Amino acid sequence: MATAWVEDRWLDNDGEKTKDYGRGKRWRVRYRDPGKRLRAESYKRKINAERRRDELSAEILTGRFVDPDAGKITFKEYAEHWRTLQVHRGNTEDQVDVVLEIRACPRLGHLPLASIDSEDIQSWVKWLSTAAIALAGGKSKGYAPATVGVTHRIVSGIFKSAVDTNRITSNPCAGTRLPKKTPMRVKPIPTESLWALIDAFPERFRGLILFTACTGLRQGEAFGLTVDRLDFDNKVMHVDRQITGSVAGKPTFGPLKTEASYREVPLSTSTIKALKEYMRKYPPGPDGLVFTNTENGALRRSAFWDTWRRALKAAEVSGFTFHDLRHYYASLLIRHGASVKAVQARLGHKHASETLDTYSHLWPDEEEQTRTAIDLVMSTRPTKAAASKAA
Repeated sequence: MATAWVEDRWLDNDGEKTKDYGRGKRWRVRYRDPGKRLRAESYKRKINAERRRDELSAEILTGRFVDPDAGKITFKEYAEHWRTLQVHRGNTEDQVDVVLEIRACPRLGHLPLASIDSEDIQSWVKWLSTAAIALAGGKSKGYAPATVGVTHRIVSGIFKSAVDTNRITSNPCAGTRLPKKTPMRVKPIPTESLWALIDAFPERFRGLILFTACTGLRQGEAFGLTVDRLDFDNKVMHVDRQITGSVAGKPTFGPLKTEASYREVPLSTSTIKALKEYMRKYPPGPDGLVFTNTENGALRRSAFWDTWRRALKAAEVSGFTFHDLRHYYASLLIRHGASVKAVQARLGHKHASETLDTYSHLWPDEEEQTRTAIDLVMSTRPTKAAASKAA
């Protein structure tokens, strides 16, 4: 039996007029979906009905059929369903919450999935880039290109899931024109400013700031460092997890950013000495956490950010974040001759291109070295006698 067929609503098989003659669209495509339910669609022209019949037959036979009712679910409803199925780290889960609740659902949440097309997505991206953030006085501004890119990637993942589960036929995020990222040159914090910042912190946190500047850890890696990851005898630190939060005062740990983030970081003699002195004064907290809050519990990003801002103000230093300690560490390695591969390994970058994109301007300018090398070879031409002897 055919999976889809065309019926004439106006004339029966004998060419006699039906009760629907002259009413509504003449041609009706009937088909049975994969669930064996009988469905129908109507068209004015026979050629369009026959084309749709062929499409439906192919979709049903090849398993690409999309139930028209499946796409009626709103973006917000499906996104909530999608979110319950994801396995995210704590920080990523928080990021997804912000993307959906603040950046995506206000514009897309009420729309049925199947009704959202590429123009809707492009319009939404433009809103994100120019007017998504409300300011005082009725003014507004957009998010940075990088933030727009991350937001679009998460939403695109939701639509991809809808395609994979046969709720919609295609991903409307495919081909979206995103705002271009403006390359930002990292400007490491000056050493004198770093020391001023360290001195401006409460004594309990000075060891954390100094240690991070000497090892290049990410914030979650530093907050989640435990004693068992330190090997003072071999002067190395094992980086294989990060803190993701705390439950009932106990820290929770999660995987690192990428596979390349799992690494060993060499510890200098001065770094080990400073850390041992710090640990004698402030013994490790729960689960062996090296750096803890004033109650000897796990550090929280939000609470520490307030402490960071107060220290910046006291040190009369502005424009730097905790991540700049990582940039400072990279700049030290580069200044003292470390190769791109070495810096990549110490920072746990996935690709050397990431290291170069971020820090290439910090490596010494090799133009003069190039000139000197050529001059050394070509400035003194060997005599004919010497050349003949060499031959």
